[in-house]
Amino acid sequence: MGYMGESQSEILRPVSGLFIFTSVLCALLLNALPWSGLWLTLHPDFVAIVLLYWCMHRPLSVGVGMAWTVGVLTDVIDASLFGQHALAYSVLAFGGVVLSHRLRMFELRKQTLQVLGILLLTYGMYALVHWQVNGIVEWNYFWGCLTSTLLWMPISVLFQSMRQMRVDRE
Repeated sequence: MGYMGESQSEILRPVSGLFIFTSVLCALLLNALPWSGLWLTLHPDFVAIVLLYWCMHRPLSVGVGMAWTVGVLTDVIDASLFGQHALAYSVLAFGGVVLSHRLRMFELRKQTLQVLGILLLTYGMYALVHWQVNGIVEWNYFWGCLTSTLLWMPISVLFQSMRQMRVDRE
């Protein structure tokens, strides 16, 4: 059972560190856009999606340490509680790395359901931190979880096609 219907004969070349860095940087920039109104409630966590993708597909290159670092950077950019994103992204990366072989076994639609579970845990960390600091549970965090899950398929297909183009050019 191949990933996204890929045939057994397809071989993907290793991803460069520059490509991983660029994708995470683009995700940080998308998260830093000035979201407001309904979009603020619904906006997906692009960094979480990109980190989870790389933790699944390159668990030796992208892991908990990188997730923690990117999380601290996200906390600074968002001016949010210091460590909130770092904690959530570390939990996300741990799940992505530990389950990487299992998640890659599934086709993309079934993989999306597994990703929903990991993202629910990640967004649960946001809600838990908010509850500890403010004394109330902020349920609006979970709307972003649903939109992040909906973006899993397009982002996975995009990254997979970008990786495949490198092979097709030769």
